[in-house]
Amino acid sequence: MIYHDWISILAELRAKREPCVLVTVLEEKGSVPRDSGSKMVVTGDHSFLTIGGGHLEYQCIAQARAMLQNGQQAPHSEHFSLGARLGQCCGGMTTILFEPLMQLQPQIAVFGAGHVGQALVNLLSTLPCHVNWVDEREGQFTQVPAGVSVCQAEDPLEQVAAMPAGSYFIVMTHHHPRDLELCEAILRRGDYRYFGVIGSATKRQRFDYRLEGKGFSREQLATMRCPIGLPDVKGKLPAEIAVAIAAEVIAVYQRAA
Repeated sequence: MIYHDWISILAELRAKREPCVLVTVLEEKGSVPRDSGSKMVVTGDHSFLTIGGGHLEYQCIAQARAMLQNGQQAPHSEHFSLGARLGQCCGGMTTILFEPLMQLQPQIAVFGAGHVGQALVNLLSTLPCHVNWVDEREGQFTQVPAGVSVCQAEDPLEQVAAMPAGSYFIVMTHHHPRDLELCEAILRRGDYRYFGVIGSATKRQRFDYRLEGKGFSREQLATMRCPIGLPDVKGKLPAEIAVAIAAEVIAVYQRAA
């Protein structure tokens, strides 16, 4: 994404449902890198435009990302003295405004692109969340909804490690041993907000037995939802199962909010 104006950058980020912080030079006194009104846009992984570079910009990027990480929504301003202590030799002073835009959205990893996975991802893509869709099989991602990130990896466990703390994990692959491997990796993280596995009560008993054998406590296993989805939403069609799972995810992130 290459833009030269902040409005276009914000529009693109909004279309991608990616939260950001708009950083603006409010006031300057003396010699400063950029004039009042200069802007920079900071996301969790990138920054766009500049407020002058140097250690001032470095500190502002770090502060903006800390705001995103903490879910801070209120704007605030801060004064900076551009002296040796900040690692800059301008000698002036500047006031920076930090404006968080777009509330942090749930990060959801859906493992499996079968019929239920496709129905679920299509539904989740219409909600205020960011979906990472994972499957190692070729040709599974024939139709990917807008805003969904696809990961076709030989080892889906890599995506477990790549997700941020507080993520939502939904396991529904085509292979029970793969489901079990994913469950073990997710439980070892232990920092998820939601973790569900598709399957029957019998599958739950089998997985509990095997995971207990790997050292997981009953308290840890109790954090794993299986069978997945709101029990009051009945039906075996992919769309019906997807609705039950999506409803449960919505209930969790609304409680968190």
